[in-house]
Amino acid sequence: MTTERFDTVVVGGGQAGLSVGYHLARQGRRFVILDAGERVGDSWRRRWDSLRLYTPARYSGLPGLRFPGPGFAYPGKDDVADYLEAYAAHFDLPLRLGVEVDALSRNGNGYLLVAGDRRFETESVVVASGAYHGPKVPSFAAELDPGIAQLGSTEYRNPSQLRKGGVLVVGAANSGAEIALEVSDTHQTWLSGRHPGREPTRAGSVPDRLLMPLFWWLLSHVVTVRTPIGRKVEPKVKEGTPLARVRPKDLEAAGVERVPRTVGVGGGLPTLEDGRVLDVANVIWCTGFRPDFGWIALPVFGEDGEPTHERGVVEAAPGLYFLGRPFLYGFTSSLVGGVGRDAEHIAKHLASNG
Repeated sequence: MTTERFDTVVVGGGQAGLSVGYHLARQGRRFVILDAGERVGDSWRRRWDSLRLYTPARYSGLPGLRFPGPGFAYPGKDDVADYLEAYAAHFDLPLRLGVEVDALSRNGNGYLLVAGDRRFETESVVVASGAYHGPKVPSFAAELDPGIAQLGSTEYRNPSQLRKGGVLVVGAANSGAEIALEVSDTHQTWLSGRHPGREPTRAGSVPDRLLMPLFWWLLSHVVTVRTPIGRKVEPKVKEGTPLARVRPKDLEAAGVERVPRTVGVGGGLPTLEDGRVLDVANVIWCTGFRPDFGWIALPVFGEDGEPTHERGVVEAAPGLYFLGRPFLYGFTSSLVGGVGRDAEHIAKHLASNG
């Protein structure tokens, strides 16, 4: 087993890991970024085909390099993947691809990471493994008839994957609403779940372009863990952000039927909160994600599985940081264009503490 030593190890080579890598490189720190993917941006390439960012390119750049293209265009998921790959190359960041970290533990005053037959010893670790870990699928999903095709939002690509027959999309936030609208062109579709509300302007509209600077400033500086409004909004945001592109009238016009929460299974079919049983051939779970930090053998997590931290800094484990988590500091913390601020904060804290 080979052992390498670094000042800092960053786990995750997505937008969060690359952002903090930019700042660490400017500090002259000896560090490495480990990522399980075979190519930078793979986590974006695996999302559904028609996915586009909910923020325009002008507000989607990482530190030091603007997102290419028209400022008010909404990049597709492959555009984002290509930008991340170009970003890593532009700044010559020290990436190790195809390296999945199996364990993180204490090692004297520092840390030890194990990835297969490789060991990495370091003084500090930035966990930037993203916001999308294990899908939060209810346990009763296993009771559905095996003839029903089940896909998570990270497994769905396009309607060609679906079986002939109706589609139930569970989860009515942005992912669920957009997928439901797409599949309704070819399948009878039901959309199940709480309506998360909608943004005041439709993404890409003229009012949206005019008001976006104000919206971005408010989301970045007002809707944070340090303000009463931010603390009130945080739990709602974690359940699902307001609809950006799709409006209820769009779903209605497309023939998508809004139905209550899906709460169980009856006769192998999904059962709704109002007692109805839907005879569908497909279920797409857009019910969010649960954190998966089982590889971290450190007592730094709360009952909800999330790390206990102060703006990404883990006081209980000096030298350990988390980055890119939903609402790490504010609404924009897990967005491509918002993670850079948190990355800079963590890099500064790391530099001031050796």
